[in-house]
Amino acid sequence: MNNPFSLIFGKNPKLSIDRPVEKNEIIESFSSETINQQIYLITAIRGSGKTVLMTEISEYFKNKKNWLVVELNPEIDMRSSLLSKLNSIAGTMIKNININLSLFNIFTIGANLENKVTDIETAICKVLEYLKKRNIRVLITIDEVVKNKNTKIFSSMFQILVRNDLPVFLLMTGLYDNIKNLQDEKTLTFLYRAPRINLEPLNLNLIALKYQEVFNLSEAEAKKMAKLSGGYAFGFQALGYLTVKHNGDYKKAINEYKIYLEEYSYDKIWSELSENDKNLIISIAKTKSKLVKDIMACCNLDNNHFNPYRKRLINKGIVDGSHRGKLTFILPLFEEYVLENS
Repeated sequence: MNNPFSLIFGKNPKLSIDRPVEKNEIIESFSSETINQQIYLITAIRGSGKTVLMTEISEYFKNKKNWLVVELNPEIDMRSSLLSKLNSIAGTMIKNININLSLFNIFTIGANLENKVTDIETAICKVLEYLKKRNIRVLITIDEVVKNKNTKIFSSMFQILVRNDLPVFLLMTGLYDNIKNLQDEKTLTFLYRAPRINLEPLNLNLIALKYQEVFNLSEAEAKKMAKLSGGYAFGFQALGYLTVKHNGDYKKAINEYKIYLEEYSYDKIWSELSENDKNLIISIAKTKSKLVKDIMACCNLDNNHFNPYRKRLINKGIVDGSHRGKLTFILPLFEEYVLENS
């Protein structure tokens, strides 16, 4: 059979689990006739499906006649890139909205603008004002955002565009620390008011249904297989991919599955943790009861020192603190990984 699962990060797999609540929230907010929100931040641990969700939302708006979608790279000058892409995309819409090419030619990067525009930001404003008159909105997407010079300059400009009531919307994905670092920038505190969607694990029942459909498993076996995925988007894809390789026998795929989790995901996640984060994670792994009081005793921390690390690991999407008085790991087979590598 053709393998419907994918191990490529960021690429929409043929078979995926939908996130209708998060997707509909963003789409309905951006589509509202009365604009109340123009920014959304999507954050989660690596491999949780941030890019897949953003891509699905982008595709939705690309298919709407009154929307333009622009993807920006945070490693390059995003203002120039935005202007260039707006120019290019608008040119393909001439037949639909009767844009005069000569109008957009004056905004081409490197052109002689003379007195018509004074800088890139002014040019972007003029293009957006032109689109606003024609009831066209612009969605800008930035995947895996980081705090750097390009992002800070662009975010400051975006704040001006919003203040000028221009029809521009921003959807950014990023790891928890990268999003927080950007929000903490003293000139970008407006980002604290932006809704942040923290992606939770995928629904295990939906995963079981997918596995049952693809591999013709019994309901009980499909649920066991889904539990192995832990609701982790990459885990769902990796276990399915390897089970196809093993002719539908997921039990034969488990050892290889552990290796894929380690090499494709957990090694990178572990390398990005601070030593204090690692020490707490090791204490959680070693504490059989998973009770907070026992974990604190294991890592020799009092409440004042323990709680900030606890909160951070929960926000990162590594630890589940939803059960009162307990801490457990969200990622599948992560406890085994920690114990083997500590």
